[in-house]
Amino acid sequence: MQNIITYGQAPELEALTWLNTDIPLTLSDLRGKVVVIHAFQMLCPACVVHGIPQAGAIHELYSHDDVQLIGLHTVFEHHDVMTVEALEVFASEYQLTFPIAVDAPSNTGAIPKTMAAYYMQGTPTLIVIDQQGQIRLNHFGRLSDMQVGNAIGQIISEE
Repeated sequence: MQNIITYGQAPELEALTWLNTDIPLTLSDLRGKVVVIHAFQMLCPACVVHGIPQAGAIHELYSHDDVQLIGLHTVFEHHDVMTVEALEVFASEYQLTFPIAVDAPSNTGAIPKTMAAYYMQGTPTLIVIDQQGQIRLNHFGRLSDMQVGNAIGQIISEE
């Protein structure tokens, strides 16, 4: 069974721009829902093979009244080729329909702002935030669909 640990209040996403949504999403506006953030890069093999399909499945499986999936394109390497324009093409080619935030670049280094705020170690990273805005899971690397579904289900059932 997945051990869910509370990590404290989730910081707001710092997005340069958004794809697949007419308005920027804020965690404060999403209170009352479980928020699942899938942090990825287009050139990350584990993201493309496992993380992005898992994110798409979460987006399709859960009621949007209960769970909000957000993709977070967080670029910490290969900055010149992973542009917003390239991400738009990538999202279209992979038929990504969930909202995607483009992490705001740092003013001081290579690690983008949201990635730094959440202490991410790389991509893919999966973050689950409960209905009160508390980080309940912050995992770098691959988690099985069963582990992720169990974590989300446990949090939904608590309310």
